[in-house]
Parts: sequence; C-alpha cells; structure tokens
Amino acid sequence: MSSATEMVCVSPLCNLGWTEVLMFMSPYGWGQYGVAFALGLSIVGAAWGIWTTGSTLVGASIKAPRIKSKNLVSIIFCEATAIYGVILAIILLNKVSAPSGTYTFDPATWDWANMYHAGYATFFSGVSVGMTNIASGVAVGIAGSSCALADAQDGSLFVKILIVEIFASALGIFGIIVGEISTLKLDTTSFNEFIF
Repeated sequence: MSSATEMVCVSPLCNLGWTEVLMFMSPYGWGQYGVAFALGLSIVGAAWGIWTTGSTLVGASIKAPRIKSKNLVSIIFCEATAIYGVILAIILLNKVSAPSGTYTFDPATWDWANMYHAGYATFFSGVSVGMTNIASGVAVGIAGSSCALADAQDGSLFVKILIVEIFASALGIFGIIVGEISTLKLDTTSFNEFIF
C-alpha cells in the first residue's frame, strides 16, 4: 500500500520500527536509564507528598497554630521517599561502572546475553523502585494531610495517625528491597566491559 509520494528508507541505518530501536539500544544505556528513573520518579513521589501534606498543614494551622512544628514530621517522611531513590541509584551506579583493567574492543567476544540481562534488570529495578516511591510519596502525603487535619481537631489523634504514616513510608523501603533483590545475582563483569 505504498504510494508514489511515500518515501522509503533504503539506507542500512534505517529502523524497521520501535521494536528494532529498543532491541539495539546499548545495555549500558538501559542501566543508566534505570538509575535515572529511580531518581526521577522518587523525587516526583516525594514532591507530590510534600505538596499534599504541606498545603493541608498550612491550611489547618490557621485554625490550630500549635500543629505547625509537630506535623513537620510528615514532610520529613515525604522527603525520605526521595532519599530511598538516591540510595538505590547509588547501589545501581556501583553495579554499572566504568571497566577496570584491560579489555578488548571486539564485539564478537562479548557476552551479549549477560550484558542485556544486566541492562534490562538494572532498568526495571530502577523503574520499579521509582514507581513504588511515587505510590509511597502519595500515600505518605495523604496520611500526613489526614494527620494534620485530625491533629487540628483533636491533639490526641496525632500519634495514632502518625503510625499509619509510618506504614505508608515503609512502602518505599519495600521498593528498595525488591529493586536490590532483582539485581542481586547479576554478573556485571562483562557488563562493565561494555563501553561506547
């Protein structure tokens, strides 16, 4: 169904579609994108939680000014979500490092299957941690918002709702554990010899 006006690429540098583009990306690039997603999405989750908690805290402190300093712990829990992403990014960057020693620049001798496994595992580890931290940041933000509103009404409710907020923050720790387990058994020796 091609027409006379349609341009057809005949160069060997043409891609046949997105599948080919994604298949021929560098495994090292996949690993670096995983690190970027872990950091970026974790920061988005923390910002979202801080925005939710902070706006409620400012509004509720008009009615009860005594809650301003006590409820700042909710903001700290939201910020911890971003720190979880930084921790995993440091762990992943240590797995995806520059090559040490001498290596041959002969693609025929490289262990491509192991390198792609390491690249994909690092990528999806970063994405899973980032998505978990978005969920954790939103959950901590909603719980912190509820904590501020409840504390403004009745000061005895602060500790009770703070426990819920701690459990919401634990979601981010579970994400780090899953992200680390998914990259635990990687053989990164050949992966670290792969540089463009």
